[in-house]
Amino acid sequence: MAKATPKSKKTTKKPASNPNLKYIKWFWITFASGILLIAIVFLLASMGVFGEMPKFAELENPQNDLATQIISSDGKQIGTFFKENRTPVKYEDLPEFLVEALIATEDARYYEHSGIDARGTLRALFFLGTKGGASTISQQLAKQLFTGGSRNKFERYTQKIQEWVIATRLERQYTKDEIITMYLNKYDFLNQAIGISSASRIYFGKNPKELEIQEAAVLVGMLKNSSLFNPLRRPEMVRERRDVVLAQMEKYDFITATKKDSLQALPLKLDYSPEGHSDGTATYFREYVRSWMADWVKANPKGKNEDGEQEFFDIYRDGLQINVTIDSRMQKYAEEATQEHMANLQKEFDKQEKENKTSPFRDLTKQEVSSIIKRAIRTSARRAKMKAQGKSEEEIVASFDKKTEMKVFSWKGEIDTIMTPKDSILYYKQFLRSGLMSMEPQTGQVKAWVGGINYKHFQYDHVYQGARQVGSTFKPFVYATAIDQLKLSPCDTLPVSQITIPVGSHGVVENDWTPKNSGGEYSGYLSLKAALAGSVNTISARLMDRIGPAPIVRLAEKMGIQSNILPVASIALGSVDLKLSEMVGAYSTFANQGIYTKPVMITSIEDKNGTVLYQFVPETKDVISKEAAYVTVNLMEGVTQSGSGVRLRTKSRTRYDYKNVVTGYPYEFTNPIAGKTGTTQNQSDGWFMGMVPNLCTGVWVGGDDRATHFETVTFGQGATMALPIWGLFMKKCYADKTLNVSTEAFERPENLSIAVDCEAYKSSQKQEEALEDEFGF
Repeated sequence: MAKATPKSKKTTKKPASNPNLKYIKWFWITFASGILLIAIVFLLASMGVFGEMPKFAELENPQNDLATQIISSDGKQIGTFFKENRTPVKYEDLPEFLVEALIATEDARYYEHSGIDARGTLRALFFLGTKGGASTISQQLAKQLFTGGSRNKFERYTQKIQEWVIATRLERQYTKDEIITMYLNKYDFLNQAIGISSASRIYFGKNPKELEIQEAAVLVGMLKNSSLFNPLRRPEMVRERRDVVLAQMEKYDFITATKKDSLQALPLKLDYSPEGHSDGTATYFREYVRSWMADWVKANPKGKNEDGEQEFFDIYRDGLQINVTIDSRMQKYAEEATQEHMANLQKEFDKQEKENKTSPFRDLTKQEVSSIIKRAIRTSARRAKMKAQGKSEEEIVASFDKKTEMKVFSWKGEIDTIMTPKDSILYYKQFLRSGLMSMEPQTGQVKAWVGGINYKHFQYDHVYQGARQVGSTFKPFVYATAIDQLKLSPCDTLPVSQITIPVGSHGVVENDWTPKNSGGEYSGYLSLKAALAGSVNTISARLMDRIGPAPIVRLAEKMGIQSNILPVASIALGSVDLKLSEMVGAYSTFANQGIYTKPVMITSIEDKNGTVLYQFVPETKDVISKEAAYVTVNLMEGVTQSGSGVRLRTKSRTRYDYKNVVTGYPYEFTNPIAGKTGTTQNQSDGWFMGMVPNLCTGVWVGGDDRATHFETVTFGQGATMALPIWGLFMKKCYADKTLNVSTEAFERPENLSIAVDCEAYKSSQKQEEALEDEFGF
């Protein structure tokens, strides 16, 4: 039997082990752990472990301090009140190329991500930030709104995580357009330019919608670091950064290469218009508005909060809109006219003061000068500040004799100098001051308000605060009262001879009152029209004597004058101190056919949502008849036809250029103008009140102290000091056809019973005399 062959034993081969398996396993463990860790970190961040996170309500309505805007009657922003000068702008008011520049420079994949740019983040991590940052626009907004600055690197890392979380929440809460709008409204562009609207105005004098591409590129370039790319300090760096933005726009096909090259070739052109409270236009008016708003806020509370406490509007944070009557164009012309004339007038004043040993004062003793300086020290801002710091009176007084660095005003610009505060008081006393107010008689709307020559250095408002002696500008009130009561005609004549008002009559005390005429002439007769044109004192005194001072005072009060006027004989010559704002309001009554309209400065107030909080109601009242008002206007037209205001009609031929404005008259107006000049004793105050049918404008010029004045009436009269400002202002207004300032005649009442045509009046008088001679009646 054959031997069986044994079965061969089957052997199983062990598979070869993969040496990378354990690494793969650890990779996935690490990767999963990383994902889990990131998720935990984001969860912790969202729970507020790394710092307080915004609540849903805060995300829904982020809180920003919003500037209150002052909007002119022609729709221009002329000022703001702010803690942060932020004026919100809507997305539709942003030019398309501004948004394109922002996206091309800051976040090219903005419309592709949901708050976090994964590609940008990985690139930043891999290259440690050397190839550009990873912050999206949403993250940058999150940082601005909710995270702020950090003290160390660890805190910055945790804040970065918070920003990621907030950015994704913002993306869920808002549209892409809304996030861009919020970001541009929030960013601080420096120099009190917070938000794109303020930045556009401050750096370029425009609203965002009016920007050009290269200007938008400048502002977008500043977003990287506004402190570094500050146009006022580093213009070359800003231009280079602008060109980078333009290159990015070309890279992402927002502009062509040709367009980029042409824009990069342009110089950096700024129109810097600071918006601090002492800067910009209508500074004195804005201070009046601030004071008015302080009273309005107290009288108009918001309502009660959750704790039952009364809440009030905050004009620095609540983003109100104050609509005012000022016309930005007329305000600009008024400020220009004031600066042009006052700079030239000051040249002549300084020239004459070289011979004055007591400059800038005249006719004062050393003791009187010392009293002025002491009074100025007592009322100075420096003393008030030191007093608040707890300084003793001795320390305060001594500080005024210590030299210190300071910036002082000059008509050529601010001067850096070193002087004692006491010397600076004397320095500022030498400057002549001025005020101008212009108003529509029919509506009461104030269109221009210039309270002084420079608000930063001279904050006293000569429109609303200062009351100065009005001189002959008060005479129209005397004439108007006489016409209203006695039905006098401008053609009626009175003797020029002197008149004496005895003690005990018309408030005269101590000595009889005998007014004098400036020219020393007292012979013959003059018509009322010629008398007012020549500002003849004796005829004004005769009119006052016939009607008494009390009716004149009553008329002035009905015309809105609130300053105290004593019913004494001397008011016939304007011995009373009144405010320019009162004079303009009162004179406007004549142009408005005898109806007084209270001056209006603020028409309405709106909250940030456009809800009207205040609407003005016009205040008017009948004061004198249409006839009396028209006849008084007719009398004042004589002032510009043949009297002290006649230089408005002609053109001077003086030799020195600056004197063409100071003592000359390059105006050549041909339209009807009613007006009155005023010059007070010793030339301390110069006035001109001028009217056309739809605009009444008053101007005052003088020194801070009445002892600061010209030596002679040649330069010190109202026709030289104040009238040129009116003339320059009106020339500019007439040149701007969009303003529609009237060149027409004043409206004549129907069935006018008082004769104003003196030629016809004389003819009729001769006929009456002939009839009387012939028939005895």
